[in-house]
Amino acid sequence: MKKKNAIFIILALILVSGLFAGCGNKEKSKQSNNTSNAVYSGSGKNETASKETVTIKGIADLVPHSELIEYVAPGLAEQGIIVELVATAADNTTNEKLAKGEIDFNFFQHEPYLQEWNEANGYNLVNAGDIHVEPITAYSDKYGTKDEIPENAVVAIPNDGTNEYRALRILEENGFIRLNEETATSLSASVLDISEYLRPIEIVEIDSAQIIPTKADYDFFITNTNKALEAKITSSKLFSEGGSSPYANIIAVREEDYKSSAITALVKALQSEDTRKYIEDTYNTAVIPAQLDK
Repeated sequence: MKKKNAIFIILALILVSGLFAGCGNKEKSKQSNNTSNAVYSGSGKNETASKETVTIKGIADLVPHSELIEYVAPGLAEQGIIVELVATAADNTTNEKLAKGEIDFNFFQHEPYLQEWNEANGYNLVNAGDIHVEPITAYSDKYGTKDEIPENAVVAIPNDGTNEYRALRILEENGFIRLNEETATSLSASVLDISEYLRPIEIVEIDSAQIIPTKADYDFFITNTNKALEAKITSSKLFSEGGSSPYANIIAVREEDYKSSAITALVKALQSEDTRKYIEDTYNTAVIPAQLDK
């Protein structure tokens, strides 16, 4: 009889233990579910991930464009805006991809180039904001200063309208050529617009992407500083555009997206004082923040 009582007592204890264990598991499960619905906001507190996100796709050149996008992306993500770069090398199809809606923005060009492209292709892409200037610069692997450049030196310059104008303009500013007066207002020029050679040089007009790979063929060459940064060249810097250049690199968008909240937030982040300081500290005048008081 005592043996039977002992068995009943043991069974009762097991049953009670199971009930408490079940309650504990339910509580743990409830806590686990609550934890899985939380995200770290960066403020030291857990918040529910109920905020909807929007993704904007873009194409940006590698340096400094995509680096600047990468710099501001975490702050935008906290606002629910995910920036996805589908490529970090712009080409002659990049504006067309934007116009056709394959991407939401691009970041590789200045406004005069964009306007020239619009006119040639019948689109109306617009500037959503000026971000930075890449002063176009003359470099050389053979000479350390412009005064060392000999007569009949060969110089390579970009052959697209606006960048060729910029290259010819700094050649003029540094005493090599004189341009026709009409070019001052057109912001577009070629060697045909040279009225006088003040120092005898040979100018070679080639695609900007080919200048650095073929730089050994020239006495000096003129290119955009972002291409020099990307290629990590160690060529001597001879002379450059001044800080007042109107050729700021821009965020380009379709006209209907000009005031969208995501694009507005992207431009605001890229134009912020924090980003401007990052540009100054990182690129040491090879890239400078755009003037925003136009």
